[in-house]
Amino acid sequence: MHGDLRADTAAVGRIRRADDVLDMQRAARKGGTGPVLRWLAGRTGATVFLMNSAGTPAHPPHAPLGDAERGLALRGARELAERRLGSVAIDQDGLTCIVLPLDGSRGAAAPLLAAVVPRPAPPELPLLLADATSVLSLSWLAEHTRRKQRRLRIAEAGTREAVLHLLLNGHTSAARQIAGALRPALPAMVRVYVIEGPPRVRGQLVGELTDVADGAWIVPCPVYADHLFMLAPGDGAPARVWPSEVAAVCWIGESSAVPLRETATGYAQAFHALAAARGRPERQASFAANPDLAPTIGPAAATWAEAFLSPIRTHRAKRAQDPDNAELLATAASWLSFYSRATAHLNIHRNTLSARLTRIQELLGLDLHRLADQAALALALRTIAAEIPPPPEGDAARAGETLLDELLLLPRVGAWAQQQFRPVTAPDVPACIAETLTTWLRLDARIGPTATALSISTSAVRKRLTRSEALLKRSLLRSPSAVHDQWLALRALDLAER
Repeated sequence: MHGDLRADTAAVGRIRRADDVLDMQRAARKGGTGPVLRWLAGRTGATVFLMNSAGTPAHPPHAPLGDAERGLALRGARELAERRLGSVAIDQDGLTCIVLPLDGSRGAAAPLLAAVVPRPAPPELPLLLADATSVLSLSWLAEHTRRKQRRLRIAEAGTREAVLHLLLNGHTSAARQIAGALRPALPAMVRVYVIEGPPRVRGQLVGELTDVADGAWIVPCPVYADHLFMLAPGDGAPARVWPSEVAAVCWIGESSAVPLRETATGYAQAFHALAAARGRPERQASFAANPDLAPTIGPAAATWAEAFLSPIRTHRAKRAQDPDNAELLATAASWLSFYSRATAHLNIHRNTLSARLTRIQELLGLDLHRLADQAALALALRTIAAEIPPPPEGDAARAGETLLDELLLLPRVGAWAQQQFRPVTAPDVPACIAETLTTWLRLDARIGPTATALSISTSAVRKRLTRSEALLKRSLLRSPSAVHDQWLALRALDLAER
């Protein structure tokens, strides 16, 4: 009779234990380590938590730890390490603390499971904690692995963004060296794509594009939160088929094929193509090539640009922390392309950007609030980057004394300027489009004064400029913008008319 009763009690205990293990496994499947610890606390009335060998909670308890509980758990962790036990139980000050190690056999430094409960401790507590270690070991290891994978993804994304920064700032060799540890390798010729879409789906778009764009580098744009930057091999045909999610919610601008060292040029081209894509039902556009002003002027532009930029190019920093001439030139180019967003492009503080711009203005004698000075600096930087050969020595001396207006009066520059404005002055385009664009350019590309001058609303000015963007196939309202080229073209037409 007594034997049967003991057998029945043991059977009930085994069933209860099996149910407890199933409950812990269900909690782990629902939410991992946290729900299991909460289940244990509710089942036993103990304060249950994970901690490292120094006693610091690795997974915080459901209730704050008191000093006595924390001290008892730390003592248990020390005894477990010093005596190399499989578990340890300590009674002190009316409390019982049980500490057990989780399984760290898979190469991870697993934490300890600790439970502190007022005496007397529930008799089933040690067995429950022992069963919980296997469940917690698996859930903690899965979470630990996910954290490591996330850190690796963040590190890789940071490295890819660093490569993009280097390419956009002309440091091709350094970009190649860093990119060598990643895949795919950077190609010699590239085609740049700027993909504009909702920031909330940017992560999903990266995954979809990675699956279909063989050999491409896909990086979230460091300047605009709604842009993706894709660098694809330029020796093949342009991408024409896009994943359905990309095609449905995004606009796509595509550059022409450019050498890797001219990635910044490709980016500007793709950005201008994006402005044209916004007005097209197919939601994508390729860059419509236009003659550049510097090659149009010819060798005289090279000598003029050398003289114009000489104060910066010969500048030497007085202190180690001051920017050198290369940093000042890179800052000027970035600011002309991105204005205040140059802080993200260059990865510098806004105060650093402001200080460098002040130094650039002092050296060159410019006022960068004026569109005329911005356009002159932009032309000089582009001319140097284009590596146009200078004229013969005698002509070079005379060209160095030439003013920009004299270059803009050249007949071939006049023809270039007419071509820049032809799309907005066509017979089928309302005259107000060209009028608004030229007024905006003469008023330093400021929306408010333009609206006042034309006696229209600021929203009307924006709408007309957006129409100009579609006609010119160039970005005007967002940087990188064609505003400097358009100002130079307008100046050339004004000079020719006078």
